[in-house]
Amino acid sequence: MFTSEIGIVEEWLSEFKTLPETSLPNYATNLKDKSSLVSSLYKVIQEPQSELLEPVCHQLFEFYRSGEEQLLRFTLQFLPELIWCYLAVSASRNVHSSGCIEALLLGVYNLEIVDKQGHSKVLSFTIPSLSKPSVYHEPSSIGSMALTESALSQHGLSKVVYSGPHPQREMLTAQNRFEVLTFLLLCYNAALTYMPSVSLQSLCQICSRICVCGYPRQHVRKYKGVSNRIPISSGFMVQMLTGVYFALYNGEWDLAQRALDDIIYRAQLELYPEPLLVANAIKASLPHGAMKSSKEGTRCIQVEITPTSSRISRNAVTSMSIRGHRWKRHGKNSSHLSISGSFTILSAVVVLELVTLGNSTIVAWERKC
Repeated sequence: MFTSEIGIVEEWLSEFKTLPETSLPNYATNLKDKSSLVSSLYKVIQEPQSELLEPVCHQLFEFYRSGEEQLLRFTLQFLPELIWCYLAVSASRNVHSSGCIEALLLGVYNLEIVDKQGHSKVLSFTIPSLSKPSVYHEPSSIGSMALTESALSQHGLSKVVYSGPHPQREMLTAQNRFEVLTFLLLCYNAALTYMPSVSLQSLCQICSRICVCGYPRQHVRKYKGVSNRIPISSGFMVQMLTGVYFALYNGEWDLAQRALDDIIYRAQLELYPEPLLVANAIKASLPHGAMKSSKEGTRCIQVEITPTSSRISRNAVTSMSIRGHRWKRHGKNSSHLSISGSFTILSAVVVLELVTLGNSTIVAWERKC
């Protein structure tokens, strides 16, 4: 680190200690604009032997438990880098040099598993029913499946997935390591929309590194430093994919696509079905052509939805069209007669059209003979 970067970090450490509590909201608002401070803190975290690492981790934890939302998010943005540094040190079996990082990760975990009253949290998620429309699908396009889902939903059989309660941890071991890290990455993903681009870049880079270290692809990626294989769980990989998927459409196309390929590579080696399913689904939904630039800002996922503007179909049935249709049928009956004078039905096609007129829906039937 340069002397100027060390000075920025030391000033930040001393400034918060002397800050009055009434100035905390204003301080938190201005903190996110200090890009030089953020880059300096990343360099401190990336150097396990740095003397500033311990006070930096302590202050980041103070931010997290301060109760100020913006200070909490400021700490969260460094979470991917902290996880990588901990795993890299653990893989090298030099556990003592990661003591402050482990303490910070444990502190954040133990704060997140309880509510403000100190009771254990139980997270729940209701799986959406395919019988109800969304921006991703229309039930009518699914066919018979929509009827089955609709029948189930009417009987209150919606599936709810629960997570928790999670036990408190006093230290990270090989048995509970990825249970804690997976939950921490879940907390990070819950705040993805607030994360700056530098944090998304860090997430994509550490996903690639974790997945390829110790494998032949590490030489292809030209990653140096850690050469040992880092054990990884299936649930942790699914959480990595959540962040990578968000980064794909929010300014980090190149890094996120590389991370996605590396996650698929590692999931195939480990034969993990869950990350393989999610990763291949993400890859199948990607646009065929690459984005023009990875720095064009926030992107969105393009989907087709039912238009909300009022429109009238050309084939809308009105009283005038019915009278005209009857006149045509009675006036041109001879065209429907066969040579022997008997009626021959040439064709009968019933067309059902849903015509949206304001807030009402008109079902138009047109019989063509």
